[in-house]
Parts: sequence; structure tokens; C-alpha cells
Amino acid sequence: MQASKKPQKYGFLLLPNYSMLGFSSAIETLHMANWVTGKELYSFCTISHDEKHIASNTGVTTVSDYLIHEAPTDLDAVFVCGASPVTKNESLTLENWMKKQAKKHVGLGGICTGSYLLAKAGLLDGYRATIHWWSIANLRDEFPQTIVSNHLFEVDRDRFTCSGGTAAMDMMLFLIGKQHGMTLASAISEQFVCERIRTHDDPQRIPLQARIGTGQPKLVEAVQLMEANIQEPLSSDDIAYHVGVSRRHLERLFKTNLDIVPSRYYLELRLRHAKQLLTQSDKSISDVGIECGFGSAPHFSTTYKSFFELTPREERNKIRTKEVVSVPSDRKKRQLWKK
Repeated sequence: MQASKKPQKYGFLLLPNYSMLGFSSAIETLHMANWVTGKELYSFCTISHDEKHIASNTGVTTVSDYLIHEAPTDLDAVFVCGASPVTKNESLTLENWMKKQAKKHVGLGGICTGSYLLAKAGLLDGYRATIHWWSIANLRDEFPQTIVSNHLFEVDRDRFTCSGGTAAMDMMLFLIGKQHGMTLASAISEQFVCERIRTHDDPQRIPLQARIGTGQPKLVEAVQLMEANIQEPLSSDDIAYHVGVSRRHLERLFKTNLDIVPSRYYLELRLRHAKQLLTQSDKSISDVGIECGFGSAPHFSTTYKSFFELTPREERNKIRTKEVVSVPSDRKKRQLWKK
């Protein structure tokens, strides 16, 4: 691809509680492209919905350059910097604004959970896309027309999505490489003291095998069995049998390499999956408990509270309260106005 001669102008739409790391990784990469070349290859601005003071997930407040109704009309792309974790507020005004950008053939991107807003507006239908690993399952469930991957980032025609964090830098390096060549992208990576430029094929999460090495295939196999059997948990004896070791040897593998017994590791795996469903899906609490292998609602609630110090209901209410406080929906605003 030939180098782009026209300076690119990008807008970053900051949602309340946006990921500071994802946002800064993106704009720092663009800034470095300008610094390395001594040219203004990229300019960027920040945009917000209805308030210019936007708090990030770190608590640091950013004053955006524009509200959406006054944003520049000559943007080449808009990147939605999503909340961490994702919030599901209704904002028809925001969705309609994004749709208008798409009709003008403005490129659309999602950083961290920004992909959720794009998918909700129907702007990822038929596109490959990704989101932070915590929300992948729910994005697939809610928006089956989106082709969801677990890659670091996806660039599909005029849609650019990444998992967040430093993956925003990898995505920007990829775009810079397409527009101005990989020599520049590599020079920027060197300035950031990055060992290598990761590709979109790189997975988001570090597999267990990569963390503990290749010398424990039985342990990896046991964990994979657990992950594949969340709803109907296997006993430690069953796992040991399928892996081909004794129960005592299985327990020794977990204790030596992960400092935990298999049953506890399995329970924590199920509870963390339950938290993901409670905070990222609309499934009922009883359905979440069943899907995570708990035979009764009281057992699920008691076990969940002992681990997270909140009941499942309190966990869900905490998220909903946070969503209401962060950005009132258009419907909520109309109700407040009527009062």
C-alpha cells in the first residue's frame, strides 16, 4: 500500500469511565509518528457526548475539545474509547451521531469496550471485530451479526477495533504501517522500547502454557477441561482420569505450579465467569448460577459472597448504579426534564 500523503485527522470519542491506558496508547503512537518524521502526519481531537469534563477509569478528568454536535466535519476516523468495564446505557443521540459518521464514510473504531457502542448501533454488522476479552462472550451473544474474534485488534475495511490497553498502540502501528510504511512503524516501536510489533493474529490473553512453560502438558490439559465444563463441573477424580494421572499427582501439579488445589482453582474459574455474566449480560441471577454449575440460588449466592464479598444481586446493582450515575440515558434525561 502506498504511503498516504494527506494528513489524517482522528477524533477520539471519550465515554465516561473510559480506559485511560487505551486512549493514551493510541494518541501517543500518533504523536510519535509526527515526532519521528518531523511532519504532521496525524492530528487528533477529543469529543464527548453532552459534558466536556469526562472522568476516566483512573479518576483523572479530561476536558474534551468538542461536544458531538460541534465536532469537526472533516474527520477521517472516529475512535470510541469505551468504558472499563463496559456500560450499556441507552444513548440514541450518540448512536445516531455515529451512524451519521458512517454515512459520511468516516472510519469508525473501538478501543477497549468502545466496540460495544458500535455493535449496538449496528455499525459492526458483517464486520470482523474484537473487544476486551472480558466482554467477548457477551458481544457474540448480543450481536450475532458481528464476527467477533479474540485477537488483539481487527482492521476490516473502515472498521478498526482493539481489545484495549497497549493493544491500541499495536492497532495504530498497523494503521501507520499501511499508510506510511512499516519502516516508520518500526521506528515508533523502537522509541517506545517495544520488543516487537504485535499483529492482529496475536491472542489477547496469555495462555496458561505460555505462563508456566511447555513442561506441564497435563496441567494445561486439566485447566482446559475445567474451562470447557463450567456448567457441569467435573470432579477432581474425573479430571485426573481424563488427563491420565492420579488425583494425588493432579493436586501436586496444581500446588507446585499454581499454588492452589484443583477444586479451588475450578471454583474460582466458575465464580469469575459468573461475575462476567452478571456484569456484562442481562441473564437472570438464577440463570447465571445454573450456567456456572451451581445447583441452587442460595448456594450460588453464599459462595459468590464468600469470594467477592458481595452477593450476586449486590454485584449487579453496583454495576447498574454506576451506569445510571455515569451517563443518564436519553430516556432518563427526558424523564428528569418532565419532572
